[in-house]
Amino acid sequence: MDFTAIKALTFDVFGTVVDWRSSLIREGRELGRARGLTVDWAQFADAWRGLYQPMLGRVRSGSLPWTKLDDLHRLALDRLLAEFLVTGLGEAEIEHLNRAWHRLDPWPDAVAGLTQLKGKFVLATLSNGNVALIVNMARRAGLPWDAVLGAEVARHYKPQPQAYQTTAALLGLEPAQCMMVAAHNGDLAAAGGLRFRTAFVARPTEHGPGQTTDLAAERAWDVVADSFIDLAARLGC
Repeated sequence: MDFTAIKALTFDVFGTVVDWRSSLIREGRELGRARGLTVDWAQFADAWRGLYQPMLGRVRSGSLPWTKLDDLHRLALDRLLAEFLVTGLGEAEIEHLNRAWHRLDPWPDAVAGLTQLKGKFVLATLSNGNVALIVNMARRAGLPWDAVLGAEVARHYKPQPQAYQTTAALLGLEPAQCMMVAAHNGDLAAAGGLRFRTAFVARPTEHGPGQTTDLAAERAWDVVADSFIDLAARLGC
């Protein structure tokens, strides 16, 4: 397949580039040890992520005004602390836990694969994460983005078309000159419907050992890879 027209790779971040689940469990356990909390942090992490799409849906529907992801995460966190009977935390501790999303660890192949890809393509985020979150995550993890774009810049959450279209426009490119890279078939379907090229990178443990979704490509995406290293090879980097 000819990829010479592609100038930029745009990336989903949560689950595709970084391992949010293991990272949140790590952060929770650190807090639990420090404060003597008895919490099933794997269940807590799954519940927190489980509120992600419902929160975004409230913004998409207009029932909430535009709200950046940090603040949506905090709304969800306050609810979960009550549900899991976590008490006695000060505001600074709660906010530090909320910013665990800024400290997510990359998948083992992410930094090396992105570095290879960067030699040939512009690398940009096309994430629902707000700019500060993605920048802080990148600095900690060494993720070599050329641009941090996506929902906050477009003021629309994926899969709303404006999130994709604004990202391409700000890069000075047509959608067909961009390739969306994601571990989620739904994200690629939305991008592909707008004429983005598409690359599926499998992350079969994103949701833990019992994951049942996005285990494999569900359509004939332009590229199907099992890592960013594999993706770089398939794109001739």
